[in-house]
Amino acid sequence: MTTVTNGLRPRTAEKTRRRGWARLARAATTSVAATVVSQVVLLAVLAAGGVPVLASALAWAAGAVLNFLVTRRWVWGRTGRPRVRRELLPYLAVIGLGGLVSIGLTTLAGSLLTPLDLPRFWWVALVDGAYVGSYALVFVVKFTLLDRLVFGRGAARNPATTSRS
Repeated sequence: MTTVTNGLRPRTAEKTRRRGWARLARAATTSVAATVVSQVVLLAVLAAGGVPVLASALAWAAGAVLNFLVTRRWVWGRTGRPRVRRELLPYLAVIGLGGLVSIGLTTLAGSLLTPLDLPRFWWVALVDGAYVGSYALVFVVKFTLLDRLVFGRGAARNPATTSRS
């Protein structure tokens, strides 16, 4: 007789666990790609003399667009036109909160570093480090919310626009 754990047979539970880890790895990969795009925008704006709040806001927006398009399809297997209420608006809320944290921490770092009168290169590098650090800080929370509320297991599923992952 097969023991059932959490309502799943052991083989099914193991398969579900592997899929979860694969989804997390794909999400991390898309997050890295979005961060690279964000970094290019952030560094370009800062190097051009832009202020941290503008640089981080533009960088966040550039990464968010790429992340939505790739994450929706590759990580959670969603195809077709995105549903505004079930996918797009909740996605924007989740990443918007993460974006606000990143923008806030980047702006705070810039304002704390300004009185130190550092060479511009070091100031940009440290502000950039705050931006990347803030992204790493919110990744796990963002992934969990997207998985539970927007695209994954707890999200409302529309069979015509989803696939098993």
